[in-house]
Amino acid sequence: MKKNGLVTILVVAVIALVALWMVRGYNRMVTEQENVEQAWGQVETQYQRRMDLIPNLVATTKGMADREQATLTAVIEARAKATQVTIDPTNISPDQLQAFEQAQGTLSSALSRLLLTIEKYPDIKFDKHFMNLQAQLEGTENRIAVARQTFNECAQTYNTLIRKFPNNLIASMFGFERKPYFESQSGAETAPKVEF
Repeated sequence: MKKNGLVTILVVAVIALVALWMVRGYNRMVTEQENVEQAWGQVETQYQRRMDLIPNLVATTKGMADREQATLTAVIEARAKATQVTIDPTNISPDQLQAFEQAQGTLSSALSRLLLTIEKYPDIKFDKHFMNLQAQLEGTENRIAVARQTFNECAQTYNTLIRKFPNNLIASMFGFERKPYFESQSGAETAPKVEF
């Protein structure tokens, strides 16, 4: 009888340890997943900040650069398309992230063209309101870069956690899936050619 009681206690202890390990692993995965989602929220916040600055930038330049309507229209259209691409951070996929990046890249290109066009117009270029908006836009671009990097770091921590053994067993049981990363834009590996 004592032997059966000892075996029962050992079996219960092993089951309790396995259950404790599973609960701890599951909770850590949930925490890391929440970190990824929070980091994604910061990415969206910074992109939204940029989008909020664009109407003011367009309005400031619109009256002064009537001949540049095509450039202004391109910025407005790119902004509209970028606002249509939304991602649910709980179910983010590589295709969704790529579509988001593409829409934001199109907007960045349109903004760059607008800012280059503005160089032809000293009245706009040296306007205090425009200079303030341009400084805010530059600061926002830096914040976007930091938010993207933070997202990638959180995604890497989460992805590493769910892929390591034995955590991968818990991850597969409870449906934890890898999160995609932001990647550099094509051509970013090539330095721009500067000629004087």
